[in-house]
Amino acid sequence: MKDSNIDVTIFSPTEPLGIIILCLGLIFSAMILYILYSVSTNKESIEDQKIRKKKEFKQKEKISKLFPKGK
Repeated sequence: MKDSNIDVTIFSPTEPLGIIILCLGLIFSAMILYILYSVSTNKESIEDQKIRKKKEFKQKEKISKLFPKGK
């Protein structure tokens, strides 16, 4: 086997490859933090709100059929 030495200075933060690696790491970290934030706030999408309102309306209709307010 041939003994090969890899020049690790190409990965230093002052080299172009090192800068690219740092930028990709920052972008990845920002994406992960955004995902965690969006999951923790539990925001409903517009479609989810429409579906929930339709279900509530149907439920109220069914209840009003079972228990009419008229005499």
